[in-house]
Amino acid sequence: MRNDVHFGREVKGILLGCKRYWGIIAAGLVCAMLSAALTVIGPHLIARITGYIEQGLVAGEIDLGGVTRVAFVLIAVYALGGLATYFQQFAMSTAANYLGREMRGELMKKINRLPLCYFDRHNFGDTLSRITNDVDSVAQSLNVSIGNIVNAAAMLVGCLVMMFFTQWVMAFTAIGTTLLGSLLSVILMKCSQRYFNRRQESLAHVNAHVEEYYAGQSVVRLYNAEESARELFDGGNENLRKNTLKAEFMGGLMMPIMTLTGNLGYVAVCIVGAALAFGGAVGFDAIVAFMLYIRLFTSPLGQLANGFSGMQSAVAANRRVREFMEEEELSDESHKKEKLQSVKGDVTFSHVRFGYEEGKTVIGDFSAEIKAGQKVAIVGPTGAGKTTLVGLLMRFYEPNSGRIEVDGVPISSMKREDVHDLFGMVLQDTWLFEGTVRENLTYGKQVSDEKLIEILSLCGLGHFVKTLPQGLDTVLDDNVSISAGQKQLFTIARAMAEDAPMLILDEATSSVDTRTELKIRRAMDELTVGRTSFVIAHRLSTVQGSDVILFLKDGDVKETGTHEELLRKGGLYAELYKSQFARA
Repeated sequence: MRNDVHFGREVKGILLGCKRYWGIIAAGLVCAMLSAALTVIGPHLIARITGYIEQGLVAGEIDLGGVTRVAFVLIAVYALGGLATYFQQFAMSTAANYLGREMRGELMKKINRLPLCYFDRHNFGDTLSRITNDVDSVAQSLNVSIGNIVNAAAMLVGCLVMMFFTQWVMAFTAIGTTLLGSLLSVILMKCSQRYFNRRQESLAHVNAHVEEYYAGQSVVRLYNAEESARELFDGGNENLRKNTLKAEFMGGLMMPIMTLTGNLGYVAVCIVGAALAFGGAVGFDAIVAFMLYIRLFTSPLGQLANGFSGMQSAVAANRRVREFMEEEELSDESHKKEKLQSVKGDVTFSHVRFGYEEGKTVIGDFSAEIKAGQKVAIVGPTGAGKTTLVGLLMRFYEPNSGRIEVDGVPISSMKREDVHDLFGMVLQDTWLFEGTVRENLTYGKQVSDEKLIEILSLCGLGHFVKTLPQGLDTVLDDNVSISAGQKQLFTIARAMAEDAPMLILDEATSSVDTRTELKIRRAMDELTVGRTSFVIAHRLSTVQGSDVILFLKDGDVKETGTHEELLRKGGLYAELYKSQFARA
């Protein structure tokens, strides 16, 4: 991963990402330039007042009317400058909020277009950090840094114009003393970029560790691994501290350097101005104006240094967001028109081969024919490829070779969403979102309450839902205590509510007790009538009534038949069965 990303290209990328809001941004930048222009006019008006006073001291009478007029103009200028600054901040903040919303929306759309293999290679914490911290950093830079940079640049140009207008010798003196500081700032900015990149990466690692530690809290405590987990976190946290310290140290050097440069310029202008004043080349009012201009001149230099320091964090964050957006997506399937209108449920696997990584085969030359309405059990030792096979059937992954057909139609010729509509699925990993019981069961489908209550009763959840405060309208959140077994029952009920033509059960009863399992099996037997069903199970008691049992080992079908046929054969299935029921 490159850390020497071109700064200008990344900034350009951030600005191009804001093109929908260029009108708002342009208004904010105009206000920034107006604020700078009005600020620059202030010292000139103050010099006018000083001139009136100087003339009055010489003539013996001060023109109070002139002083009053200029004073009112000065007040109006500063008031308008304050309003311009307010509108600048309001416009940039509005654009930043819109940009953050759009970036998060685009990232969420991107997630839906990514293949599942991406999530196999990346942890959740890193992806979460890109969507939250990195997006916020980019939006914050737009809100603060870009506006300040434009304001400072406009003020810098305005000060240069007014200084040359006032006295060109002192103007060159001020410019000469600031060139060194500007050069040092550019060098520092180039050197510090790598540390800002490392800081964002370290922050992502810390977020990933916290997410994993929180999700696995019960396992951590069970194995008394709090100390080792804390040591891992402390290591990542310390790495984040070091990288942040280096980034902030390098970035923080800019402001002191610019301040020192400004003070040197202030001293140089005072000396040159005094010499010119003694020679009669300038008046007292010009020296006063230059005293103010040199402060205004160095102030935007400091603002530019801070602005570019902030932009460096945004550049590092934008690089991570851009990397995520450039990840390879699922292929476009808008051209695919094949769709099953009436599903029988015949499924054919023809010489299917698949591996998650090149050179590492998980499924090797798998072939099988499943008739419509059959209940197919897929059993075998851990790592045999059972869940992978179902993932291929659902088109979560694409086979390296071979084909899978439903009713004679290759699923590769159908859109993924159309393939997903063919199946109801219960995974080994349960998942409920924060929403009502009804929303968790229907998940966008239209199902009557009567049907939902019937399904809940079949799954053994009828009494539990009745005890909830609002029944089907109860929100499942942290305030509702749900066991792992109940979560699995809810996912089974969701599959029943889906009422899809075919069904996939991946260890669907692994978290329930034997009595509840019997109840679920009766419900599933009723659900699977007339449907082609695939049941993945390690507990062979759940597959004895299957029409066909496929015994997988090392990615290949080793044995096929009914429960009784495989027991009589005395092969691998019989050996596994005897190992589970030897005591009985």
